[in-house]
Amino acid sequence: MDQVEIFKALSNKSRLEILNWLKNPELHFSAEHQNCAGVCVGSIQEKSGLTQSTISEYLTILKRAGLIEATRTGQWTYYKRNEEAFAALSKLIGSEI
Repeated sequence: MDQVEIFKALSNKSRLEILNWLKNPELHFSAEHQNCAGVCVGSIQEKSGLTQSTISEYLTILKRAGLIEATRTGQWTYYKRNEEAFAALSKLIGSEI
């Protein structure tokens, strides 16, 4: 767990919003835009109102930090939170910071 990468990833309002949406995707996205692999990148981009390139950059940052996971299915990429990473982050904050 690279603490610097994680805290950099969390230092942006839009990225925090994406993580919040992915925490409870059934509340934020229609069923047709999600599956067991996560939420389709296009749905995240549409909900955010940001450009495709910005969303791609943000998702890459979150993925590099280990906070989300990506699954490619055909031409679509689906994203979901890495809950194990959040548990480790919570433990880190509770014990070391």
